[in-house]
Amino acid sequence: MSEQYVGCTVSVKCIEEIGTYQGQIVDLNKDYVTLSKAFCNGVPHSSSIVVLSVKDILNVQFISINETESTANDSNQTQNKVTVKRPIAKRAGRSFSETIPFSTQSTSSQTPSNIKKPDTNAQCPTEQPSNGRVPLAESAGKPIQKRLSHRQRALERDENTFGTPIDQSLSQDFDFEKNLALFNKEAVWQEINSLKPDIIRQSENNRGTTGIYRHDENIIVSEPTVFRQITVPSADEKEYVTDNGLIIPSITLNLHRQLIGAADRLGISWERRVELLGRAGAEIILQLLGGSHRLNPNNAHQWPTVVALCGPHRSGAAGVNCARQLSSHGVKTIVFVENSEDVFLLQELSLYKLTENKVETKVKNLPSLVDLIVVALCDENSPKVITPIAKWANSNRAPILAIEPPATGTPGIFSKFSLLGGLPLFHSVNNGRLYLCNLALPNEVYRDVGITYRSPFGPKFVIPLHSNNS
Repeated sequence: MSEQYVGCTVSVKCIEEIGTYQGQIVDLNKDYVTLSKAFCNGVPHSSSIVVLSVKDILNVQFISINETESTANDSNQTQNKVTVKRPIAKRAGRSFSETIPFSTQSTSSQTPSNIKKPDTNAQCPTEQPSNGRVPLAESAGKPIQKRLSHRQRALERDENTFGTPIDQSLSQDFDFEKNLALFNKEAVWQEINSLKPDIIRQSENNRGTTGIYRHDENIIVSEPTVFRQITVPSADEKEYVTDNGLIIPSITLNLHRQLIGAADRLGISWERRVELLGRAGAEIILQLLGGSHRLNPNNAHQWPTVVALCGPHRSGAAGVNCARQLSSHGVKTIVFVENSEDVFLLQELSLYKLTENKVETKVKNLPSLVDLIVVALCDENSPKVITPIAKWANSNRAPILAIEPPATGTPGIFSKFSLLGGLPLFHSVNNGRLYLCNLALPNEVYRDVGITYRSPFGPKFVIPLHSNNS
């Protein structure tokens, strides 16, 4: 009678060392049961055929009956209710599939004494996987765990991750100070230091005040900057300071005249100094006009125009020199002079005329709109009288750069910038922002008039001066 069970699907529970097998009977005798398409503990077996010894079998549950045999014995059939599992996608909170009742046919034939008849409550799947293998329950009455597909596992993982409602406590503000207080940095450092060998801790303690510093404690000791490196015998009450913090004292008009006289006497003539003043003025003006962005051959339609207002003295000659150097950069310049009786001015004018730029003597011939105005109308010896050219300069609204102006300013003109040579006087606010030019006077020239001098210029040729309010 063993042949009638061939082809039946069964669940065979063996001793604990072997486990539970499910599969289709292909051979059955008193000593062995041979299964095909076998599952071991719900996992497909690596071998297509599994042979189980009868002495190791504890229990056998029928999952399905051989359909050919049940048809041949149709007169002896009996109806049995069997609960069959319907595969349903696994979700959060549901680890097993649901079950539904299902009616099937089973034979009432005799069975061997060591095999039980089909249980009416046995679970069997209604659908089989595409590979023909049927996942079976380990024992009757227990739900079968469905192997999930990759998509089902992904959906379950997303639901477990994002399906939980957000804790309401997250809406509360985080107390940084309270949580920072929980971290005892001193205790952590002590714990780290306690792990160091004794010889290392001893060497660190012997270093004294020098110590070993952490990356945020390292201090490089250096000598303090000497802020006052120029001293004068008769300083004025005003002091200036450079961008680097160096103090530049102002000098009196009498000491300034002595300094210029010492320079002439020691060979630093006016011709040398005026070239330096003109170059320094041209350097500042080129930057004020826009530098390389404005003075570009491809930008010829916006080429700037500069007017230099010059008086009959050395300051006026410096203004003409500045206009000549601007002309060498391609800037259109116009020099205005009312009186050309000074020898220094005539010398510079003769050189400027070689540039083929204009020289005007009448205010009405000046353009109404220019890019910048150079003012060199007055020096310390000029009369403090407001001239018509001052009204033109104020009405033009162009920025004004004064070269060596009087300390009180050019009458009737408020300069935005002023260029000075040597050491500054006590200048008023009418001269705007001050720039100091390096006239390259040797230290012997300063020493000749009692000035202790060390150059504050560093890598620059012109440096700005700020009022020292400290």
